Amino acid sequence: MNLIGLPNDGLKKVADQLDVYLADLHVLYTKLHNYHWNVEGPEFFALHAKLEEMYDFVAEQIDEVAERILMVGQRPSASLKSYLEKARLQEADSVAIRGNELVEQLLEDYSVIIKGLREGVEVAGEVGDEVSVDLMIGALAEYEKTVWMLRAFLQR
Repeated sequence: MNLIGLPNDGLKKVADQLDVYLADLHVLYTKLHNYHWNVEGPEFFALHAKLEEMYDFVAEQIDEVAERILMVGQRPSASLKSYLEKARLQEADSVAIRGNELVEQLLEDYSVIIKGLREGVEVAGEVGDEVSVDLMIGALAEYEKTVWMLRAFLQR
């Protein structure tokens, strides 16, 4: 046990899950900025504004997740090299991108993040780490809403 009353070996597993999420967040944050800058076409104004909302949420998550990793007694990754090694998401090139292509790629990325968070919730739940569970479930709610909105965008 440690000062927050949870088993250290279990918290290491939780921190590892959160660290992969943190790596995915950094890749997603960069990708959202990339798309924000490079989106073209008739949906430019709507997507440009929405992408800013999305990367602002991701920025908040980055800080919350890194701090939670520290709270459970581990150190978060903090280098681009480490993020790229751990992340399940792939970077995007800095090229012009149209609305549908951008949204389809984000749907794939958000699905990967949602799957990873569900796994993280399970690991944290097994340890009794309700705070990490709450953090991940809160993020899940936002990502599921975003997926719904992105899918609605593609309906024509």
